[in-house]
Amino acid sequence: GEYCRGITGQDPFAYRVSGLVFYGVVFAVGVIVNLTALWVFALTTKKRSSVTVHMINVALVDLTFILLIPFRMIYLHKDYWPFGDLFCRITAALNIFYPCMALWLFALISTDRYMAIVQPKHGKELRNVPKAVVGSLGVWLMTLGSSIPLLFSAEDPDRISNFTTCIKMQDIIYMRHDNPVNFVRLIFFFLVPICIMIGCYIVIVDNLIHGRTSKLKLKVKEKSIRIIITLIIQVLVCFVPFHVCLVLRLLGNGEDGGFSTWAVFTTFLMNTSTVLDIILYYIVSKQFQDRVISVILYRNYLRSVRRKSRHTHTGSIKSLSNLTSAMI
Repeated sequence: GEYCRGITGQDPFAYRVSGLVFYGVVFAVGVIVNLTALWVFALTTKKRSSVTVHMINVALVDLTFILLIPFRMIYLHKDYWPFGDLFCRITAALNIFYPCMALWLFALISTDRYMAIVQPKHGKELRNVPKAVVGSLGVWLMTLGSSIPLLFSAEDPDRISNFTTCIKMQDIIYMRHDNPVNFVRLIFFFLVPICIMIGCYIVIVDNLIHGRTSKLKLKVKEKSIRIIITLIIQVLVCFVPFHVCLVLRLLGNGEDGGFSTWAVFTTFLMNTSTVLDIILYYIVSKQFQDRVISVILYRNYLRSVRRKSRHTHTGSIKSLSNLTSAMI
C-alpha cells in the first residue's frame, strides 16, 4: 500500500484512475505469470533442486500479495473501505511483509548461486531440497513473526472515520511511535539481505574474472550471471526507492504525511516486482520457457494435427507422440 494519506476524496483524481489501471494490469499479468510458475516448478518439474524450491516460494509470496490487489482497487473506486477493520489490519501488515519476504528470498537465491559457482564441491551438500525447504521455512517464520505485531498497533488512524477508511494500509505516519522497532526491521529485512546479495555477487564476479571457475560449465556461469543481473535490477528498481521513501516518511517532521506522489510512485514500483519475476522464472528454467511456449503454440499445433489426420492417420499419431515427449 501507498505510504500516503488515505483515499478520503482529497487524493488527485489522476492517481485514482492511474491506480486502477496499473493495479488491474499487475493483477491480471501477475496471476497468470505466478500460477504458471507454480504449475511448472511445483507440479511438472520432475527433478527438484534448491532453485525450484526458491522459485516456488517466490511465486507463493507474489500470489499472496497480488490477491490483495482487488480489495485495493475496490477501495480506490468506491473511496470507501467496506471490508472491516480486521481485514484492513491484515492488508496493512501484508504490505510490510511482502518486500521483507521478497528480499530475503532473493538473498537465499544469491547464496545458492554463490555455492554453485564459488563452492561447487561443498555446494552439492548444501544445495539440496531439504536444506532449501528449511531455509525458506525459516525466512517465512522470521518475516511473519516480525509482521504480526503490526496487527495489534495501539494507534489507529481509521478509528476517527469509524473504520470506513483503510488509511493504515497507506500511511506509515501512524507507525512513527514505534520508530526504533521500524528501523530494526529496516536493518534486518532490507539492509542485511541486500548486504548478503552484494557480498555474494562481489565474490562471484571476482572468481569469474580471475578464472577460478574453469571447471564449471559455461551454461552454469551464464545462467548465474543472468540471475545476478536480474536480481540486482529488480532490487534497485522495485525495492530501493520504496525503502528510501519509507525512511523519509518515518523521519518526517510533519504530523500528517499528506498525499505524496513520490510515495505513490515508489509503491507502484514495488508492486511491479510481482510481474518482473517472470524474467527470473524464464532464466532459471528451460522447462518454464517450454511450458509457456507450448501453451501458446498448442492450439495451433492441434489444428495442424487435425488437418494432417485427414490425410494420414499414422503420421498424426507419430507427430503427437513427438510433441508429448518434447513437452516432458
